[in-house]
Amino acid sequence: MQSLYSWLVIIHIFSAIVGIGPGFILTTIVRSAKTMPEIRHAFALKKTIHIFVMIGGILVLVTGLLMGAIRPILFQQGWYVMSMLLYFVALSLGPTFLKKYSVPIKKILADKEIEQVPASYYPNLHRLLRIEYLENGLLLIVIFLMITKPF
Repeated sequence: MQSLYSWLVIIHIFSAIVGIGPGFILTTIVRSAKTMPEIRHAFALKKTIHIFVMIGGILVLVTGLLMGAIRPILFQQGWYVMSMLLYFVALSLGPTFLKKYSVPIKKILADKEIEQVPASYYPNLHRLLRIEYLENGLLLIVIFLMITKPF
């Protein structure tokens, strides 16, 4: 089992780097866009990068749970349990708040007649970014817990 566990750790780490890592720049991409063409391009890039984030995020979850199944003692470690809880909270933000706050932005982007950035875009963007910052913060805590294993 040590060999399988070692491979799961490797997949887990690479999944976090390739999948979750790019998620930290998604806010920068859309925040820097100022004109409607830039905003449309930024959200198109974000959508493409988000595919990697979703695949990596799922692999991180699956490998983390498989490692726990191989070594059930992990479920008695505070850092592991707290990491899992925070990760589930971070994942739950996608279909709830992130979706809720991205819908008005997607409506603006879909309207090809809009050439100037409407005033309604900015409050919606700020709400979306606040949730994304929260999610990134939670993921940073999870990474910290996995590296340091403080309890």
